[in-house]
Amino acid sequence: MRKSSRLTGAALLVLLCIVIVIWYAALREDRHGILTISFLDVGQGDSIYIDAPSGRQVLIDGGRSSVVLRQLSRMTPWWDRTIDVVIPTHPDADHIGGLVGVLARYKVGMIIRSSVEGDTQTAKALVEAMKQEGSQNIVAMRGQVVDLGDGVYLQILYPDRLLPHVATNDGCVVARLVYGETSFMLSCDAPLGVEEYLVALASTPLGTSDGSLRSDVLKAGHHGSKSSSSLLFLGFVNPYFGVFSRGCTNTYGHPALEVVERFKQFDIPTFDTCKDGTVTFVSDGQTVVRK
Repeated sequence: MRKSSRLTGAALLVLLCIVIVIWYAALREDRHGILTISFLDVGQGDSIYIDAPSGRQVLIDGGRSSVVLRQLSRMTPWWDRTIDVVIPTHPDADHIGGLVGVLARYKVGMIIRSSVEGDTQTAKALVEAMKQEGSQNIVAMRGQVVDLGDGVYLQILYPDRLLPHVATNDGCVVARLVYGETSFMLSCDAPLGVEEYLVALASTPLGTSDGSLRSDVLKAGHHGSKSSSSLLFLGFVNPYFGVFSRGCTNTYGHPALEVVERFKQFDIPTFDTCKDGTVTFVSDGQTVVRK
């Protein structure tokens, strides 16, 4: 009888644990209509994690190393090993190095990649990892829209053609995340030339903007390099907040002093993953606040 009682007690304990896990999972899946976007602290590099109200998740870039896995573990529960969409914006190591480990650990539904062909060992490793993953593999192209459910979608703004042999930054994937009246401009390492091109595409015949670049938050291009975030682009995006994604010990001088001054000129508060760690914003479709 004692053995039977112990078995019954153990079975009840296991059942209770299962119920708690299911309850917690269901509770977490209910985002109460809140979109969360986090600019992950991965050192000198980029990685952006999006958690939509529908529960769909997007990872844009993965930094240089496995640091991104530690950051993702803080964003997701331990049992969650899926990511709906992964976007390697271009084949530079500080954007894709960590994605090899991400593809090994997580089941990815779709990969939207740059058409730029990388020739480094890191780029080749990612190509092989994508083949092994077996996910739907799409080349990013202007006009594509990724529906994340519940009114949230991701627009691909650039490139608008195949660019296999250009400089990697010149072919990086620029995206805009939209939820209701709020939006986020995710400008990868896009240089001034790409910014000017996007402004030209967004300009009407009368010389005014059609509003397609306007965003509440701008991730400063190329980690705050002086080769990005022109006055023209800042004026058209007209963000309430800016984010510098960079490492504290970078040898490139990111963010450049002149870029920091440009944001100040427009009275745009900025956050910095070196100083602030992971920078997270939440939106209810009407307003954006820093979490």
